[in-house]
Amino acid sequence: MTEQNQTDAGEEPRRVLCATDGPVATITLNRPDQLNPLDRYTVGELLETVEQLDADETVSTVIVRGAGRAFSAGGDLEGYLELYKDRPKFMRFLRDFNTLLETIERSSKIYVAVVHGHCVAGGLELMLACDIVLAAHEAKIADGHLNFAQLPGAGGSQRLPRAIGVLRAKMLVLTGRTLNGQDAERIGLASLSVPLAEIEPALDALIGDLSRKSPLGLKGAKYLINTGGLNVRDAGLELELTYVHHYATTSHDAYEGLAAFKEKRDPQLTGR
Repeated sequence: MTEQNQTDAGEEPRRVLCATDGPVATITLNRPDQLNPLDRYTVGELLETVEQLDADETVSTVIVRGAGRAFSAGGDLEGYLELYKDRPKFMRFLRDFNTLLETIERSSKIYVAVVHGHCVAGGLELMLACDIVLAAHEAKIADGHLNFAQLPGAGGSQRLPRAIGVLRAKMLVLTGRTLNGQDAERIGLASLSVPLAEIEPALDALIGDLSRKSPLGLKGAKYLINTGGLNVRDAGLELELTYVHHYATTSHDAYEGLAAFKEKRDPQLTGR
């Protein structure tokens, strides 16, 4: 097994780790003390890692998971307080996040999300870009953006309805409700759900199934499935990105939601 993305002594640990074992690479979100938030630095490291793996012809399958107690609890909400004040920087972040997820989706590699603990907001959007989702029964999966007056800005408004249907997507986005892994599998949001204690054997079995298939065949099947309706969805992704950028950088409620999160209080929303 080879380890990539390591730091020199004394440097801050990377937010994203990558290890390869033959044709299988494992990407690990590596800020467990904060439940693996997807801030702009983490998204940048993820994009760099995914682009490197895309160029590696020896890798055919990529596992994405989170260190510690969660897959990812979503964006760095406190960090967004400053990011919203810098419109160009916020747009770069949105573009990078969208580029990351489109790179995963259009990659010739098969991406497997292994979800445990919280998988919320940006974490859900990362999960949705993957090809197969293995979720623990105990996982806590939600959109959650509107709980703090935010909007999905990394493809959630486009990929979620395509995954589970418009009505179910609206229920999750508009209410912010949380699903466990079993409920996620029942509505098609997860490919397979097992108890957390069984997730490693289930992952091994899944990787074994994939390893026995033709890499060229896997690439072709993924391309054909993903291509259906792509042009319409791409227009929706661009609409989401530009709308969220304007909403987040001009509305009282978006900023108030983040301030309330930081101050651990209920947001005072005005509709402005």
